Amino acid sequence: MKKKSLKRTMALALVAGMTMSLAACGGNDSAAGTDGADNNGVAATEAGGGAVGGGTESGVPSIDAITVGEDYKDLTASVKILTNRTDIVDTVYKGYADQFMALYPNITVEYEGITDYEESLNLRLTTGDWGELCFIPTSVAKNELENYFIPLGDYGTLDAIYNFCEEKTFGEKVYGIANGGTASGIAYNKKVWAEAGITEMPKTPDEFLADLQLIKDNTESIPLYTNFAAGWPMGAWDAYTDVAATGDPDFKNKMPYMKDPFAKRDDMTGPYAVYYCLYESVARGLIEEDPASTDWESSKTRINNGEIATMVLGSWCVNQFKEAGDNPDDIGYMPFPITVDGKQYAGAGGNYGFGIAKDAPEENQIAAMLYLKWLIEESSIYEDEGSIPARKDAPYPDVLADFEGVELLSNNPAPAGEEDLFDNVNNYGEVGINNDDYPDCAILEAALYGERTLDEIMDEWNQKWAAGQEAAGVTVTE
Repeated sequence: MKKKSLKRTMALALVAGMTMSLAACGGNDSAAGTDGADNNGVAATEAGGGAVGGGTESGVPSIDAITVGEDYKDLTASVKILTNRTDIVDTVYKGYADQFMALYPNITVEYEGITDYEESLNLRLTTGDWGELCFIPTSVAKNELENYFIPLGDYGTLDAIYNFCEEKTFGEKVYGIANGGTASGIAYNKKVWAEAGITEMPKTPDEFLADLQLIKDNTESIPLYTNFAAGWPMGAWDAYTDVAATGDPDFKNKMPYMKDPFAKRDDMTGPYAVYYCLYESVARGLIEEDPASTDWESSKTRINNGEIATMVLGSWCVNQFKEAGDNPDDIGYMPFPITVDGKQYAGAGGNYGFGIAKDAPEENQIAAMLYLKWLIEESSIYEDEGSIPARKDAPYPDVLADFEGVELLSNNPAPAGEEDLFDNVNNYGEVGINNDDYPDCAILEAALYGERTLDEIMDEWNQKWAAGQEAAGVTVTE
């Protein structure tokens, strides 16, 4: 790929006013990723014979206080749902809606698929007139959740029932429940890796890079496909910088207090080790020839048929890759190649969280709460998507069966009063990790053109982090 073409793409993106590093790092088709209302005694609205108690501030019952199929049988309402899953919005998702409407004939459920999801939602949320239920954009900070969404219940109550509640909780109120969850690992074509002569999964960054080189030398496959042009897959690398890279479920809570969290560690753990895998893969020519022309939809078929060997994405992608061709058994999923004191870890995080619109009519909010509870507890959505179910008492998907010896951990909740501290430091310093800024694109560009070393980039990020700490009033203690 010529440098000129990518720089021109970036210029066009700036002209268009898009807040991203280049137009190629734009759209979002992720299942993302990756981050309880006080039970104030308000009785739930009685319209249609609904449940009482566990109410939210608006009078809508909390999700734990309703019984689907019994409550609100006479409620007449409508629910519009915004989703990034344009590939199945008119098939699978419509099927879910039809099943629910058979249970509640007076409630109309309609999905709208959006291609440029993050960008579109950032605009539509501010209008307040977008529908009733959506995937909460990653760009909505925790302290902004109450501006757009109603609380779904009390954190102390819902955290005992559902996975990943912490990710969309602020002030002890849960504003979003994850559409299941994913483990942090790497999708790969088992047949291609075997043909390359690889017999053991890599456990360190250098082992991973050596394996990619074997694939390049011994097969016709692209060793690592970045999906750079879609943008959001590049952001997936950020999800590996905490638990998977450190084995510490409190690492994200400690980062706001850390000096130089992106610095290289002697044991090749931590955020630097994650970005080292990305940078070196690009610098050594182990990725697609022209990152600016990658295509997300076709990449699913290409990894299924062996044209692509590896993609760094959450475990949500596995079922999509299996269904994209005639070789579902060739798709595997491995832990991210970092070992901490002799052990590997995988972070478990929620996909996009479902949020109910604050400005929607109350009867529609109740209908959305009913549909949400039915979808995450009674539909086949997690079996269909191969993701970790929302409920804590549901079994893990088969895709994680091969993570033997790997400890699966979720990030611990932030201490009280510090729920938005990471976001504040990250945003004030304009580092942009774990949101839709995709700074990983800059890493790829630097490695592709040899403009900067990884150490130089990480030094810059450390300086930005320090500026964010100062702006947030944080005293460095780690």
